Amino acid sequence: MGTFKVALADDHPVLREVVRKVLSDSNDIEVIADVGDGVALLHLLDRLQVLPDMVILDVAMPRLAGPEVARYIRKLFPRIKILMFTMHAEDEYVSQAFRAGANGYLLKDENPAELFTAIYAIRGGHTYRSPLLESGN
Repeated sequence: MGTFKVALADDHPVLREVVRKVLSDSNDIEVIADVGDGVALLHLLDRLQVLPDMVILDVAMPRLAGPEVARYIRKLFPRIKILMFTMHAEDEYVSQAFRAGANGYLLKDENPAELFTAIYAIRGGHTYRSPLLESGN
């Protein structure tokens, strides 16, 4: 399948760095960019020569939140997969994310290995929902 290219958008620099390091353990996932908010991500996507296969978005970010970013991506870059990565487990946030075009919704409370599960599920054409959403934790 080749290398799966990922871009991150989260307003917490430490979290972006940790996710980058976790994903670097994979031989077939490459983080090609990370930014601190949705506006910066959209500007980056406009400038990149090679688009990511997936963006991993925080739901709540300054300037432009994840669901709004997802709507723009769906419209402007429809082949890019979208994984929401958040601490918000409330049904309202989950529904909003999927209505905006997200392919998956992963809670930050999950085990780090679940990030790979989410990415590979979405890469394979499936919709992904965090197991913690199903268990109500």
